[in-house]
Amino acid sequence: MLALLIPIIATVGGLTMIVFLRKFENDEKMAMIAKGIVPPARGVSSKVNPANSLRWGLLGMGVGIGLLIGHFLENNLGFDDDVAYFSMIFVFGGAGLLFSYFLQMKIDKNNANNNNID
Repeated sequence: MLALLIPIIATVGGLTMIVFLRKFENDEKMAMIAKGIVPPARGVSSKVNPANSLRWGLLGMGVGIGLLIGHFLENNLGFDDDVAYFSMIFVFGGAGLLFSYFLQMKIDKNNANNNNID
């Protein structure tokens, strides 16, 4: 009996939460309109930060290279699989983050120099 009630209660609770969140969001927008403030358009995202894409892309590449090197260490050099994979994931993932940091610093420096020329 209890096993049947858990999904029912979870579904009803989730739907109730969604309804109340939408209601409060609507009340907030109506209050903004009453005060003369234009509410932000729904679904319009702000600018995408290219630094985040660079960071996540280089982290993913570093993790992928770490998995590849870990596989090589395990199969060819006889390393323990836990040590090989986890250590290489952290080493190359960290290297990817460091590379993205230095690359972003170089990009920011070039942008600052280009803005000073104008």
